[in-house]
Amino acid sequence: MIEKQFKLKHYIALGLLLIAIVISGIQPLEFEAYLLHQAGTVFMLILLFVIFKKIGLDFLSFTLYLLFLLIHIIGAHYLYSYVPYNDWILQLFHFNLDHYMGWSRNMYDRLVHLAYGVLLYPLIYRVFQVWLPSAKPFSLFLLVVQFVMASSVLYELIEWAIAIGLSPEEAENYNGQQGDMWDAHKDMLLATIGAIIYGLPALVLPSKTNNS
Repeated sequence: MIEKQFKLKHYIALGLLLIAIVISGIQPLEFEAYLLHQAGTVFMLILLFVIFKKIGLDFLSFTLYLLFLLIHIIGAHYLYSYVPYNDWILQLFHFNLDHYMGWSRNMYDRLVHLAYGVLLYPLIYRVFQVWLPSAKPFSLFLLVVQFVMASSVLYELIEWAIAIGLSPEEAENYNGQQGDMWDAHKDMLLATIGAIIYGLPALVLPSKTNNS
């Protein structure tokens, strides 16, 4: 159901995210890089409020968007490159994911870019659906995928522009390339794949997001 007014469930979801932001601000690995990342969080929250008030969102789209911000906030605390996800999995499930997958780098940043395509798909779809009411579901699907690709390119360009003004060490901490010269390309590809992962099943099995 499309809603334009906050209800108790929205305030609870936002409150949980606010708690996560406060906790993440306790002794981050590098405070300056943390603030740069959290500037993006503030921008995305403002954008969410504007979209919610202007065109409305269903609660699924709203919570998936906040879930993406939560994943980003965790990454900001650990500078992305140092999120100890493998240690957490080892402690909880006694399973070494990095070893099993043959990963030699921290893959948390890859998760965030994949999540961008998956978790923001319904919100972006809703925006295009309102903007282009006569567009067919497949056309909207293509528009969302193209938007994810274009916005991913823009994000990587912004990262590059920020890095130019930082020292090499600060730039590495912020960008989290971990020595991979193709890092930006892989990130953009994963975001695109994420949008397709969410969008294709929605075309085959139309959801409330597609029909609202």
